[in-house]
This record gives sequence, structure tokens and C-alpha cells, in this order.
Amino acid sequence: MKAVNQLKTFLRILEQYPADVPLSKFLPGFFRQNQQMGSTDRKVAGRLIYNYFRLGKALPNLPPEDRLMVAEFLCNTQTNSFLQHFKPEWAACISFNIEEKIALIKTSHADFKLDDVFPWTDQLSAGIDKKAFLKSLFVQPDLFIRLNKGFEQQVKAELNKAGIIYKEEGNNCLSLPNGTRLDNIFPKQHWFEVQDLSSQRTADYFHPNRWESWWDACAASGGKSLLLHSLEPDIKLVVSDIRESILSNLDERFQQAGIRKYQKKLLDLTQNNDQLLYNYEFDGIILDAPCSGSGTWGRTPEMISQFDAQKIDFFKRLQQNISQNVAKHLKPGKPLIYITCSAFKGENEDAVEFIQNELGLELEEMKVLAGYHNKADTMFIARLIKPVSQTESNL
Repeated sequence: MKAVNQLKTFLRILEQYPADVPLSKFLPGFFRQNQQMGSTDRKVAGRLIYNYFRLGKALPNLPPEDRLMVAEFLCNTQTNSFLQHFKPEWAACISFNIEEKIALIKTSHADFKLDDVFPWTDQLSAGIDKKAFLKSLFVQPDLFIRLNKGFEQQVKAELNKAGIIYKEEGNNCLSLPNGTRLDNIFPKQHWFEVQDLSSQRTADYFHPNRWESWWDACAASGGKSLLLHSLEPDIKLVVSDIRESILSNLDERFQQAGIRKYQKKLLDLTQNNDQLLYNYEFDGIILDAPCSGSGTWGRTPEMISQFDAQKIDFFKRLQQNISQNVAKHLKPGKPLIYITCSAFKGENEDAVEFIQNELGLELEEMKVLAGYHNKADTMFIARLIKPVSQTESNL
């Protein structure tokens, strides 16, 4: 009876869910309207709806409850009462690997294909392991934190005291089970930053020097700026974004991190901002460009169902427009750090090609940061240098 009620709740959530709203924002409101649900009920409901969307575009003609059974089987490695109730024959095989599970699914759903889950693998960036990437969509990514210098032992001690299992990833990064309530363990301190592993690894490409002037062009809530500041506190920092509310969050985050000296600008980088930036030249620019976010869909699997491949071209044009308006404020001989959280070539290598061919920057290094081996996001980064002209080099 309990499993039946859980299925009914899942179907209600699916029926009420508006496709243009992130699940992470919709579910809290749904639970507030259904306060009779206990914490366990909410946890199960959240698992079911997230797992359902992890099936992506596969088996589109099946009823939702049948698609849910397939998703539950693929996404879980331990037996649960829900699957035992509805699919006991699959529950008995829950420890099978993905290939074995797919073979079993095909006995009742012959048209199931792994490639249908994410039907754009032909557009993935070079260096992405297609099969590993697809499999990772069935796994909830970990929670990652970057420990601030001087607080490493305090954080680990508190996690140990709370009985939280964590893994050291190197460079002061810890991975924890997703859903760990850090605010319950660390209510009023700022010993760490929550940041995905791949996002943290972008810092390896910055190489800032003391007293340099840097611009975090699409700063959002300031994650890359915090990384930059951790590498070199004595830089002159300008941050900008098109969203005023996001920059307010950045202010709060900077204040907590102890960053006081920076300039903040509200800019639409699709427009010419020469009047606002007429006397600015930077020793480094971080362009964490707007993108599809396809490398993060392990965290937001509902996006797979909502995505249309035409959006790649939309973001491609947007990135080219922004790159043009940003790169001209870079000093000769200095780096543009181009970053996306996309897995698509059109938003990654194609963007780099545009920056090289149309803007004249020289590629120093580019790489896919494949997070799927570490239960992390997949990102892309390129470091490009604005060449020194012949005239300037002779001065």
C-alpha cells in the first residue's frame, strides 16, 4: 500500500510540474502545499521524480509509471521497497551492472537504447567518453567543497564528529554524499566554499600574478572570482553580470569570504559596453560563458527532456557575440580563460575556433574536464592569448 501511495504522489508531482521550472525550485513548493508528507515521504518522492527524468528521451511512448520502473532499476544499486513491490524480478537484480540491466530491460522493452537517453552524442566534444558520459546520467553527482586555507583540520573534524563520510580529492577539495546538510553542521562559519570538482579545477588554468587587473565577465555568484582570489589575493578585480539579483548574491558571498576590494558592474555583454569600459584593459579575463549546461545535467536531469538541439546554435551565437565584446578589453600577451559547463562541441571547440579565427587570439591550451569519472560535472576550458603586435614587440 505504501508503494502505491508513493506512485500516486509521483504522478501528482509529474502532472503539476511546469517544464520551464527547475525541479529544485518546484519541489519545495509542492512539499509546502502537502505538509502531511513526512521527511521520508519527501525523500522518496524526490528520488522518484529525479530518477524518472534521468531516463531522458528514452522510451517516450511508455506510460509514466512504466518509465519510472525502468529509471528506478537503472539508477539504484541497492534494493528499495518501491521497486520490490512493483518489479520484484528487477529488484532481485538491482546489483547488476548497467549493461546487464539494459539487457534485462530489453526483455520487456525491446526498443530501449542507451543512446536514446541523451540523443545528441554525435555533438559531444572531443575527449568525452560517450558511454561513460551516458552512464553517468543515471548517477547523482556528489557534493564538493573547497576548503579555505587554514581551516582544513576544523572542517574535517566537524565532518568526522557529525559522522559524515567524505573523500579527499586533492587541492583542498572534499567530496561528500549529495544531500549532506552542511548548514546543520556549519551554521555560521566560512571555512569552505561549495563548488563542483571540475569547476575548482578550472583554477589550474588562471595563473594570475600579483597586482594584475582581472575581469570576471560573467561572474554570476562569484565562484570563479573566489578561485582566482584564493590563488592571488593581491589582484585588482572587476566582476560583472547582466543580473542584478545575482550580483547581490555575489556581494554577500564576497563579504563572507573577506573580499572587500573589487569593482562591480551591471553589464549586458551582448551589447557594446565601450562607454562603460572605455579605459579598462585587463591582464586576464575569465569568460564563464552562458551555455546549455549539458555537462551539469546529472544534477538537473529534467533539462534533458526539455532540451532541443537548436539551442546549441542559439548559445553558439550568444557566445560569439559576448566573446567579441569582451576580448577587446584584454591587454596584448594576456590570457582569456574561456569556460563552459557544456559537453557540446558547438559551445566548446567551435567557440575556441571562432575566438582564434575571428578575434585573433592564440590557443595555448584547451581541455574537457570530464567529471563523470568522479561523480562531478563535465566542463570545458580554454586558455587563449591575445598576441603582441609586431609594433608593440619592437617597443
